[in-house]
Amino acid sequence: MAGCARGVPHMSMSDMKGLTIQVITGRWFVVFVSFIILSVAGATYMFGLLSNDIKASLGYDQTTLNLISFFKDLGANVGVLSGLVNEITPPWVVLAIGSVLNFFGYFMIWLAVTGRIAKPQVWHMCLYIYLGANSQTFANTGAFVTCVKNFPQSRGVVIGILKGYVGLSGAIITQLYFAFYYNDSKALILLIAWLPAAISFVFIRTVRYVKVVHQPNELNVFYKFLYISLGLAGFLMIMIIVQKKVHFTQIEYGVSAAVVLLLLFLPLVVVFYEQFKIQKSQQLVLLDPLAVKIVSEDKNDNSYSISSAPTSNNDDARVSIEVQETRWWQNIFSPPERGEDYTILQALFSIDMIILFISSTCGCGGTLTAMDNLGQIGTSLGYPKENISTFVSLVSIWGYLGRVFSGFVSEHFLTKYKFPRPIMLTMTLIISCVGHLLIAFNVPDGLYAASVIIGFCFGSQWPLVFAIISELFGLKYYATLYNLVGVASPVGLYVLNVMVTGHLYDKEAKRQSVSNGVERKIGQELNCVGANCFKLSFFIITATTLFGAIISLILVARTFKFYKSDVYKRYKKQDESPTT
Repeated sequence: MAGCARGVPHMSMSDMKGLTIQVITGRWFVVFVSFIILSVAGATYMFGLLSNDIKASLGYDQTTLNLISFFKDLGANVGVLSGLVNEITPPWVVLAIGSVLNFFGYFMIWLAVTGRIAKPQVWHMCLYIYLGANSQTFANTGAFVTCVKNFPQSRGVVIGILKGYVGLSGAIITQLYFAFYYNDSKALILLIAWLPAAISFVFIRTVRYVKVVHQPNELNVFYKFLYISLGLAGFLMIMIIVQKKVHFTQIEYGVSAAVVLLLLFLPLVVVFYEQFKIQKSQQLVLLDPLAVKIVSEDKNDNSYSISSAPTSNNDDARVSIEVQETRWWQNIFSPPERGEDYTILQALFSIDMIILFISSTCGCGGTLTAMDNLGQIGTSLGYPKENISTFVSLVSIWGYLGRVFSGFVSEHFLTKYKFPRPIMLTMTLIISCVGHLLIAFNVPDGLYAASVIIGFCFGSQWPLVFAIISELFGLKYYATLYNLVGVASPVGLYVLNVMVTGHLYDKEAKRQSVSNGVERKIGQELNCVGANCFKLSFFIITATTLFGAIISLILVARTFKFYKSDVYKRYKKQDESPTT
């Protein structure tokens, strides 16, 4: 708080109280709260740590486990309901629904794995994990969409850093799990059940749309958040390496968790400092009443417009625009120009959306399949059991780096060089093929590198896809549109994970059982050992991902001219005042 303290030496108690109120009601606090909510909202990325307990406790084969994994990713990515709810209710309602779903789904799984209830049928487990994972879409929509609409001219960095915290959540939860429960692996499921729900309820009313305009130093503030998050990611990486080599007691894990919590709450210092500067600028503006601007919000699209008093002409123009507004059933196949606000059906049936959906299906389906099977891949290839958690943590850390890299770097190249985001998406898909091939060829110690590459590429894909959606189709129905494209992930996962990877794994495991003369009993876990367990699967995944990259090149060609123009022109016209 040093910088803030230097600037507030003569503030009275009433001024401090006013500053605190402004902090809590300001849009920067919404960003901070979103960091906290999303930092524990990525439990679906930890399935590699949960899968062995589920498989062993309930006696599932790999195909059944991959079916459960599919429903997990189906729930995590089919967020159309959360998007539609967000269109008609405030964000706190979305977060509340997500909290209830999270606790119920994972708590029921914990009861089943620990034997506290009778062994559920497979469809019960699929339902439980679907509900638990679907809560992630409500957390993402409630926090993520709100921040994007609050910062429309910095959406690339907003998407990148918020998705970055989701990417870090696996490593964050792991550190908290060791501090709370130590080596009780099944208790990890219980932690995932209560922790995200509790945090969402604590901050539930502070996430909302804020009527503000673009600040000149807006990007610099996000860079401050980025540096703090990089420090958090670096600390987590160090802890992963040290904990792999040194045996930690529960107290030592508690110290590590305390540092993680400190770094999680450190952005609050930046929030106080930035809000103090806004307060000072407001006090200067009040000295000259003629400089005061009037802020108005269009209730339909949550975009912001500024006008100087009087406002009658602007109001007339607004009414005229509203009269000509396209209804959701009109002009489905005659959409507006790229960058304008599409209706949901106009976006859904556009060629750009179809191309984006296909490339996302191929790319995200492959990387998710690799992430969900890390536990089984490591076991099959002979890696020590204690290293499996290392792979999951590596995916989490590098997933974070991929998110912030694609968010910040793509925003920089777009604004400075007008470099199209679809090109970066194509490059990401091609690079991910390297990680898939490392697994297919069973390169010595290659799973470490594969975890890094796959985590980075998976993390990079979503900020790019979500930013492209907002730029091509506008922000009016963004909550629904970005959730519609999220459906691509479970579609690709079902084909590549359940139909391909799970089937080929079980086929090889049965062949090995017959060759060894071992007869598998009903309900007994089916295991496969050796490079052949996943070899053919990852060759197929590599080919599919390359196909997705080729398809994405079509989007590059179609949108190249659009990205060479001023993508954010409509929002710059609305910003006539740096602060409000």
